Amino acid sequence: MNTLLMLLRHRTFLWMLLIINILGTIYGYYWYASQLERTPWYFLPFVPDSPTASLFFVFVLIAFLLRRNWPLMEALAAITLFKYGIWAVFMNLFGGSVSGTLTFVNYMLIFSHLGMAIQGLLYTPFYKIKRRHIFIAAIWVFHNEMIDYLFNMMPTYSVLDAYYTEIGYFTFWLSVLSISIVYLLTIRRSSSNAFIHQ
Repeated sequence: MNTLLMLLRHRTFLWMLLIINILGTIYGYYWYASQLERTPWYFLPFVPDSPTASLFFVFVLIAFLLRRNWPLMEALAAITLFKYGIWAVFMNLFGGSVSGTLTFVNYMLIFSHLGMAIQGLLYTPFYKIKRRHIFIAAIWVFHNEMIDYLFNMMPTYSVLDAYYTEIGYFTFWLSVLSISIVYLLTIRRSSSNAFIHQ
């Protein structure tokens, strides 16, 4: 465990993660480009879920490299990375089961989003999140869901259109799970681990 913590806080590893997340964020916004073109401007911040989650984490990594913590961004990143990472894994697997096939793109999205979900939780020993940060992040994710499922702004997966209601229900409880996990790993866990600079 100590070896893993040493690796996670090593500046070379932080730089590597930063570059990967910047590239992933750019690709994510590009993937949403066609949907964003037909999205009203006031919904734009709430449509590209996964790239926005990784963008939050980009700011977390930059803060670490500057030997700082940005707790609100840490809460937003940890919760949304887990939520949308796991969401994308399940939707790709579910879409594959409905269509009867999983393509290379499906597998790429599954593994990249699984990594996304894991990375935010790996850094929980170094976060300085307080209850107010969890509260604000929770408002963000639940508000995002209302935009997605009340105003029909969810990511476009035509093969899953018939399961819109079930997906919305699943997403709500995934939000609850994501918030709870980050709360338990940060607020409830008594840890004196500060970010030790390399």
